[in-house]
Amino acid sequence: MSDGEAPARPGATVWFTGLSGSGKSTIAAALAPLLSARGLSPLLLDGDDLRGGLNADLGFSPEDRAENVRRVGEVALLLARNGIVALVPVISPYREYRSRVRGRHDSCGAPFFEVYVATPLEVCESRDPKGHYARARRGELAEFTGVSAPYEAPEGADLVLETSERTPEQCAGEVLGLLAKHHLIAEIL
Repeated sequence: MSDGEAPARPGATVWFTGLSGSGKSTIAAALAPLLSARGLSPLLLDGDDLRGGLNADLGFSPEDRAENVRRVGEVALLLARNGIVALVPVISPYREYRSRVRGRHDSCGAPFFEVYVATPLEVCESRDPKGHYARARRGELAEFTGVSAPYEAPEGADLVLETSERTPEQCAGEVLGLLAKHHLIAEIL
């Protein structure tokens, strides 16, 4: 696509933030086929997958976390500017760095939606799909968000999802509603 040419379909970034085990990736995965069914082109940029490849050189220090968010944000922006809906489930624990990603999108005219998956720490720990919380509590994982490293909840998220008593499909439906409200997809009946 050339610089002045608009994509055939609208693109955007839906940035899911929350603690490990909150349901970010599960909700994003439930959302992808719903967007496809509405004629959009979604692409899941899962934080774990990106840390295994693009960001394999980064650790978990505050500086490395900032660089992780910056890189993922730039990839999402490239996709959004080219008609893809980037679904980005990454912990991204610091408000400042999430705000910078939003600012980059705003400066390029690309829609950006921050979705806070506000699952309580106790629920995330009870899910503990990878055993990380247990390892962090035993001191085996340093700089683990929510245990030995901070998580700064968004103060102005576009959508807040509490997953304790709702299914991933219900949460994905709420994200669809957000996108419809902003005219990225047709109104949901």
